[in-house]
Amino acid sequence: MSHLSAKEMTVITGARQVGKTTIMKEMQNILEKEGKNTLYFNLDYESDFEFHRSQEKLLQKIQLEVGAEKSYIFIDEIQRKENAGLFLKGLFDRNLPYKFIISGSGSMELKERIHESLTGRKRIFAVYPVNFREFINFRTDYKYEDRLSNFFSLEKAKTLALLNEYLVFGGYPRLVVEKKREEKLLLMNDIYDSYLVKDVAYLLNVNQPQMFTKLVQLLANSCGSLLNYSKLARDIGISFSTLKKYLWYAEKTFIVDLINPFFRNKRKEIRKSETVYFNDLGLRNYALNDFSKKVRGKKSGFHFQNFIYILLRSLLGQKNYKIHYWRTTDKAEVDFVINKGNTVIPVEVKFSKLKKSNISRSFRNFLDQYKPQKAFIVNLELMAEEKINSTQVKFLPFYKLYEQDI
Repeated sequence: MSHLSAKEMTVITGARQVGKTTIMKEMQNILEKEGKNTLYFNLDYESDFEFHRSQEKLLQKIQLEVGAEKSYIFIDEIQRKENAGLFLKGLFDRNLPYKFIISGSGSMELKERIHESLTGRKRIFAVYPVNFREFINFRTDYKYEDRLSNFFSLEKAKTLALLNEYLVFGGYPRLVVEKKREEKLLLMNDIYDSYLVKDVAYLLNVNQPQMFTKLVQLLANSCGSLLNYSKLARDIGISFSTLKKYLWYAEKTFIVDLINPFFRNKRKEIRKSETVYFNDLGLRNYALNDFSKKVRGKKSGFHFQNFIYILLRSLLGQKNYKIHYWRTTDKAEVDFVINKGNTVIPVEVKFSKLKKSNISRSFRNFLDQYKPQKAFIVNLELMAEEKINSTQVKFLPFYKLYEQDI
C-alpha cells in the first residue's frame, strides 16, 4: 500500500491465479474506506476492454465516473491490451490526477514491453504463490501468527505433516483453501491448463505447446541439477535456439527460476551452467504426474531443496541479494550461496533428521576459500553450532531460517 502515494504506476505481476486480482480488490476496498475515489477495470471483460481501445476513450470513461479529482484507477489483466506499454506510457505522460495500479500475468507483454516503455514511470511488484509461513498461518487459523517460532518448536509432528502437505500441493491460493484431495487435483489441472493455453500458446505465441509441456516436465525432473541445454534440446526434439527461447518464456511467466553459479575462480569453478527451481511445488508435481501423499524416494532431496529455495527467496524479499549455487570442476558443491556483494552466506540442504553436526568436505572447501562470517546447514530437526576457522556454522531446522539475519 505504501507505493500508492508515489506518482509512478504500480505494476503487479505474477503467474496466473496467484491472487493478483484479490490483492487489487483489497487495495480498492481499503482506499474506498478511506474515502478515496477508485475505479476498477478488468480487461477479461469485453465491456471493460472496450474502454481501452484508445487512451481518449478510457479517459472519457474515467472522467465520467470520477471526474478530474485525484483517483485510483485499477486495470486488471493488462496483458490483453496490445502494445500495453505504449498505451500506459501515453497516459502517464499526460500528468493526470490519477494513480494507476496495473496487474497482469507474467507474459512477454507485461514483463518486457511494459518494462521498456515505462522506464522511470513504474515500479513492479512480483506476486508468488503462498509461502510456507503464510500457509501455516492459514492452516492454523492465524492462532500462532505472532509466535510461529514457538509453534514450530513445540508442534514438531504437526509442523512436519504440514510441511509434507506443502511439499505435495504447493502454495496456489485455491489449493491452500481447498481441503479435499480430489478437488485439489482438479484445481491444479485447471491452473496448469490455463497457463499453457492462455499464457504460453496464446500470449507468447508458442506454436508447439506440446514441446513446451515436455520441457516443463523435464525441468521438473531436473531441479537442483546442472542443466545440459544440448541434451534437453535433443530429448524434446527442438533446436538449441528454440530451447533457449522456451526457457526464457518459462522464467518470464513465473513457472521457474534459473539460478546462475557463484564463482570467482574462472579456471576451477563452474561459471556457465544454470540450475532450475520451480516457483510452486504443486505445479512441479503436476508436471511430473506425481501427487503421492508423502514426499519420498530418490528425488526427495531435490524436492526439499526446491522448497528451501522458495523459502530463501521469500526471506530476501525486496533485498538486492542474489541466490546462486556453487560447484567446482572437481565436483565440490554448495546448494545455495546468498551473494550480498561484499559478503556471502553458503546454505547446504539436507532432507533428513540429522543426529549430529557433520560438515561435508565440499562445504569445508567453500568455507576455506571464501571465509564467510556465517553459514547454514538446513535440515529437518537438528539445531547446533560449530566454529570452522572464522565461520560460525549453524545447523538449523528449516523453520529456524525465519529467525536468521540474512
